[in-house]
This record gives sequence, structure tokens and C-alpha cells, in this order.
Amino acid sequence: MAIQFTKMSGSGNDFIIIDNRVPVLDDDKKRDFVRRVCDRKMSIGADGVIFVENSERADIKWDFYNEDGSSAEMCGNGGRCVARYAVEKNIAPTKLTLETIAGIIGAEVNEAIVKVKLTAPED
Repeated sequence: MAIQFTKMSGSGNDFIIIDNRVPVLDDDKKRDFVRRVCDRKMSIGADGVIFVENSERADIKWDFYNEDGSSAEMCGNGGRCVARYAVEKNIAPTKLTLETIAGIIGAEVNEAIVKVKLTAPED
């Protein structure tokens, strides 16, 4: 099965971004898929995979996985990349909200500058 993706880099981290608003990969297959495609010796290679999904609470929802297949609440550089992706693909406006496991975060894309307002850290 062919899955279209975009590879983006932000401040030294690189991510594979997949539009999963119309599901191309079931949730139970994501972890194994992420481990395989993030392997730099045998595949595309990346620090993580971000699945862009529909949200009822924000402009988009993201489902983020680290290269080992573990789910992550948040990644600042990943947030910046997915915000730019959503704007470039006309999925979201230049001032947008992202639904993450950590909560709703705001982002703004202004030409070459992408800002993300992160949630407060927890102990």
C-alpha cells in the first residue's frame, strides 16, 4: 500500500507528516509503521511521525509518535512543522489551533516564521 507523506525539518529534528483525515492507516498499525519508516538505515528515517487528523475541538488534531513507536504528548519542533504543513496544504488558517494529548495549543505561521504556544509543563 502506498501512503503519501511529507518530510519536514524543524531546528534539527525531522518528521514524516501524513494526512490521516481520511484514514490511510488504522490506529492499531501505527506503532509498527512508525518504527519501520523512522529507521534511517532501512527506510526514510525520521525523529518521529505526525498523523494529521480531524478535530472537533481545534483546527486539526495531531497524533504524534517518536521514532521508537511510542506516543508523545508534545514536541515543539514537530508542532511547528505540522502547523506549517496544515497552512501550506490549506487545511488550516495561518493562526490555528492544534489538538494534542497535552491539550489545545495555538500556532501562527507567518511566511518563514512559525510560532507555537506550548502548554505549561507538569511535574
